[in-house]
Amino acid sequence: MLDTLNPFVHTPVVQSRLPEVDFDRLQFGRTFSDHMFSLEFKDGAWQQGRIEPYGPFSMSPASMVFHYGQAIFEGMKAYRQTDGTVSLFRPGANIARFNRSAERMSMPAVPEALFFDALTALLRVDEAWVPSREDSSLYIRPFMIATDPFIGVRPSETYVFAIFTCPVNAYYTEPVRVKVETHFTRACPGGTGAAKAAGNYAASYLPAFQAQQQGYHQLLWTDATEHAYVEESGTMNAMFVIDGVLTTPVLSDSILAGITRESVLLLARDLGIPTEERRVSIAELERGIERGTVTEAFGAGTAATIAPMATISFGDKDLALPPVSEWKIAPRLSVELDALRRGRIEDRFGWNIPV
Repeated sequence: MLDTLNPFVHTPVVQSRLPEVDFDRLQFGRTFSDHMFSLEFKDGAWQQGRIEPYGPFSMSPASMVFHYGQAIFEGMKAYRQTDGTVSLFRPGANIARFNRSAERMSMPAVPEALFFDALTALLRVDEAWVPSREDSSLYIRPFMIATDPFIGVRPSETYVFAIFTCPVNAYYTEPVRVKVETHFTRACPGGTGAAKAAGNYAASYLPAFQAQQQGYHQLLWTDATEHAYVEESGTMNAMFVIDGVLTTPVLSDSILAGITRESVLLLARDLGIPTEERRVSIAELERGIERGTVTEAFGAGTAATIAPMATISFGDKDLALPPVSEWKIAPRLSVELDALRRGRIEDRFGWNIPV
């Protein structure tokens, strides 16, 4: 059926699963909302979008995504506001990055208006799934996969664009231990590191697992050429406070341009906190922690927002950061950003888009 609030075909669930959910004990990425959005690309055009019960796809085993890896995704969130309404946080930035990823992976762009309408229509249907707890939000996963049933090395001619959502609580509950990775590479110049492509993540599993076996939560990725400069922190952008300056690696084609990264930098500048985007060497970081000039280190990303680092491992040497209780910048940014996203303070950047 069609209605004025939802321009897509809408097939509602017979019975919502919402009463079964314990919002106080959510496991990140395991609980999914009632509905999903899906849209096919074929014959050179996007077809009719559908909002339907969350469930499996039916696909050919020869679908090209399984063999040649044409798959991209985004991570974004919606927040319950203090007045009870729901807002998307910076959806335009995520839509733009999704289409940059699509271009890099030879996939069709999703028109921005269509993408936004799909997001808002889906959230209106499942608005009750947006949690109200202070550390909770609705995580939103748009993605696109190649579906052409063809065994041949070329871009697919058909695709599925889909969106599903899941209520989540905090990603990390304590500061993390990270290890500097100097053998494996997350991305290389000229590769797909600046795209949110599925294969980028699959390639990180082995080194991440090895680090976890050694007692670390995540890796600090280094450049592919020399393994001498910081690039990313696990699946997040890396940020450091060096001599009182919020410092982060300058973007390149091997670093993903994080929406949270950009938000943190813009917010810091608005608050009068000095910032710098430049190359950050492993040697500088190690020396700075030892000498006390590196006072804070954290990852910035959609899932965790700001994830403080307790320890960074350089080879066989673990160096501890000062206790988070002594930090000045990251906690201030975290509190300010959370208050802004939840409508507790004025949205002076225009980042919250009501659903």
